[in-house]
Parts: sequence; structure tokens; C-alpha cells
Amino acid sequence: MRIAYRLLLIGSVAACAPMVPTPPQPQPLPPAVVEPAPATPTPTAPPASADLSDAYDQASFESWKQGFLNRHGGDRKWEYSRELQSVTPNPSVIRLDRNQPEFSRPAGVYIQNATAPARIAMARQRQDRVPWEVTQRFGVPTEILLGVWAQESAFGQVQGDFDVIRSLATLAYEGRRRDWAEGQLKNALDIVVDGRRARSGLKGSWAGAMGQTQFMPDNYLKLGVDQNGDGKVDIWGSDADALASAANLLAQAGWKRGQGWAYEVVLPTGFDYAEAEGPKHPWSYWAARGVRLANGAALDGAEAAEGSAILLPQGAKGPAFLALPNHYVIRRYNNSVSYALAIGMIADGVQGKPGLTTAWPNDGPLTREQRVGAQTALTRMGFDTQGVDGVIGSNTRAALRRWQQANGRVADGYLTDVLADELIRKGR
Repeated sequence: MRIAYRLLLIGSVAACAPMVPTPPQPQPLPPAVVEPAPATPTPTAPPASADLSDAYDQASFESWKQGFLNRHGGDRKWEYSRELQSVTPNPSVIRLDRNQPEFSRPAGVYIQNATAPARIAMARQRQDRVPWEVTQRFGVPTEILLGVWAQESAFGQVQGDFDVIRSLATLAYEGRRRDWAEGQLKNALDIVVDGRRARSGLKGSWAGAMGQTQFMPDNYLKLGVDQNGDGKVDIWGSDADALASAANLLAQAGWKRGQGWAYEVVLPTGFDYAEAEGPKHPWSYWAARGVRLANGAALDGAEAAEGSAILLPQGAKGPAFLALPNHYVIRRYNNSVSYALAIGMIADGVQGKPGLTTAWPNDGPLTREQRVGAQTALTRMGFDTQGVDGVIGSNTRAALRRWQQANGRVADGYLTDVLADELIRKGR
């Protein structure tokens, strides 16, 4: 859920609200940016390709604000109006929304940054900060919660200082995800109106995510846990509350106790890459097609019986993974393949498991123009991406896979910068 930060210098810092003393640690790597599921753009909103500073004017924002109050205010219309009275759109929010690293950088770059040795070491040093009662109650392993904590806020040290209400009002006004943003804005206003958190303390990421585990307002209200028993859910200052809340979210999303999240696999020569990211099958199905586990790993009986899918986060030339149900549970936190792989690989690092056997390809990043241009070109050529928003998600990868099959290419559904330029040329 989160903020695009520049890499921070190495320095000595202490984590927020420590449960046990720890020595000074190197400054952590920046947390990830989280992408809530995109919604259909609203035609009356400022165009998604425009800079908000160019599209914004007071009259149009006030018109949106009045519409929001009419739609969502109900008997709290006056209280909502009071909190929104001095709010103006924040152009930085729109720029950050359009350039999230999970969707613009190659998976390998994102994941290697997330799983740097320094971050793994810091996660290991914080294992005793995850309350034993939390892992027993919710069944989510300590190492997974450490992965979430690391990636969301660098162990509580980088939580974001955006005004959550202003950020969500900006996203709602801009309109790419209006229904989602207005719902989150209503929940954020309820947090303040109900006295759960003072407006001055309602800080978070540009996307409206809050606290050490970067909860959106709806999840804070539904799934927040007062683990330390002080009568409030303080995901900003309390490690215990933040980690218990994250565990509750994953448990409610269907976390399977005692099972892993994914395994690296080696694919045979002639593997049908079109099967990747497709229907889920038990391990016997994939083993019969020549897929084998890397690093001498072995699935237990329960894992082998689960439906699992092959993932190729950086195409046929990069590492391949057998994604178990818990991989998709992590994606309920942030629906990004790169994000979920990063969480799992941090967890593996904490446990001391071996690294990947296949190296990440050295692909270049995708600009927004390349992402939007490729989506536009595919749709024009008859391979509908189900929207042009610059987010290379499952619909775009499926459309690309169909184009690759039709053109005799390896159908791995992976968009490189070189392929994006080719598609743009062909789609003109």
C-alpha cells in the first residue's frame, strides 16, 4: 500500500515501538508501493494522461466534493464536510499512482531490492518482536509477517507522512479508481469522526495506506486487532497491534496453516508456456509434464494435493515458480506477483533457505508510455487488454500471450521494453 521512496543512506536507527531492546541497525531499504485493484475510469474525471496540476480547478473539485457528500454523507454529511473543507488535490499522489515499481520495474529488480541481505538480516533480528500468541491464533508464520513488515514500512520506520484523507480525496477526484477511492475515503472519515484516530495522526502512504503494516481504512476498521489490550488499534505505534492486524488479514483471506507459499521449479525443454498463470492443478499434473522442483525441494502431501499454478514473473528466460494457495493469499494484501514473491522470498531468507537457481534477466524498465502504448496496440490488433491504464496485470498478460501464440512467439505473456516498442510500431 505505499510510497515511492528514494534509497535511503545507511545510518543508525531504531524501530518504532520496540517490544524488546535491539542494537542500532542500518537504515532499511524503502518499502514497496501497493497497488489496489484498478477500477474503470470515470468519463467525467480529469484525463488519466494529464498532470493533475493542469486538469485541476477549484470549481471541478468542489463539484466532485459535493457529489461525494451527497452519495456517501448520509447522517454524517456535516462531519464529512467539516473534515474536507480545506482539502485540495495533491498532484504528487497522481504521479506516484502512475509509476509504481511493482508494475514498472522488472520483477527481478524489484525482488532483489526487497530481498537484499541487509533486509534479511534485519528481519532475522526482529523475529522475537512477532508475538507468539499472534502466530498461534492466526496460523501465519513469523517469517511471513516479518516479510510484510519489512516490505510495507521497513519495520515501522517508513510509514508515510501523507494526509490520508487528502490522498484518497485526490484519487477519488482524479477518477481512475473512483468507486474504490470514495469507499476508502468514507472509511477514513469514519475513523476520525468515530474518534478512533485524530485527524492529525491519520498519516500514511500516497495511496491512503496506514501504519507499520500499511492498512487501508476499510481493513483497519474490519480487521484491526488491539493485540496489546490498551483499548485502541494502534497500527502506527504498536508493533504488536500492527503485526496482529496483518496476521488477521492473511488468516481471513484463507491462509493455510503449515503450508508454504511457492517453490522454484525447473521447466522442461518444450514446455507449453501458455499454461503459465493459467488454471491451477495438483503437483501430479505438473510433474507429469516434466516440471521438477529446484534445489532438491519436496512438497508435503497437503501441498501436493493443492491446486497450483506456474508463474513466470520475468518470462521464459527468468525463474519459474509453482505458486501454492498461500501465494494468492499474500496477493490479497497487494495484488502484485512481484510483491507476493518478495514477501515469500524474505520469509525464505529468514529461514535460511537457499536462493534461486535461475538468475533474473537484465531487462530494462518500462516507461508509462511503453505500458500504455503496448496495451493500446494490443487492443487495436484485436487482443483486448480489458482497459488501457498502464498497469501490466493479468488481463494484459493474457492478451499478450494470445498475440504471441498468433505470431509464433514463446507465449510467456511477458512484456519487455523491446517487445513494447515492437507492439507500438505494429499497432499504429
